[in-house]
Amino acid sequence: SLAFFVGNIYEAGVANLDRFFLYHPWLWAFLAPAAGARLWAEERRQGTIELLLTWPISVWQVAVGKFLAAWLFLATALFITLPIAFTIGYLGDPDVGVIISGYLGSLLCAGACLGIASIASALTRNQVIAFVTGFLACFLLVLIGYGVFDEFIGGLFSRTIIEEVRRLGLWRNLEPFTLGLVDLRPFAYFLTLSFGGLGLSTIIIERR
Repeated sequence: SLAFFVGNIYEAGVANLDRFFLYHPWLWAFLAPAAGARLWAEERRQGTIELLLTWPISVWQVAVGKFLAAWLFLATALFITLPIAFTIGYLGDPDVGVIISGYLGSLLCAGACLGIASIASALTRNQVIAFVTGFLACFLLVLIGYGVFDEFIGGLFSRTIIEEVRRLGLWRNLEPFTLGLVDLRPFAYFLTLSFGGLGLSTIIIERR
């Protein structure tokens, strides 16, 4: 993969990671549900969730701990790619701020996908079902904003509605980070999915 992105640098004549971050929503759409499938589904299948709920801590605290552990795992996977950024810096003169912004956006994107995956895991005892459900939901959010999606719904809704729907896409909200742009809306989008998913999954577990 390193050779692939280095080749793109020479082809484009610009030292940046735009194309590198382009694939991250697709990556998290797979990895986040894989990491999140075990958050609650395995506990419910083995019957250990009842034991967890008897501990002198709240369900919310357990949920936050599980979520942060899974997010840390995804962050580790992301930071393994840092040699690519260092190579870009060696070969050219990239904007370090833009690269840092891109990594931050990718990490937030991972958290958003994990929030969705946590809901899927809380709804079932089966890890496979939890993974597939989480993956399909994340895949849909990745697909939003791409040409094939616009063509599919183009004849059904007005352009105004389509544009509003596109704002829900993962890449649409990650792109400003990859360009080094400061915009609170993508922050709010990713954090809403992350902590909204965490909160909703906690409510589901408490009521079951």
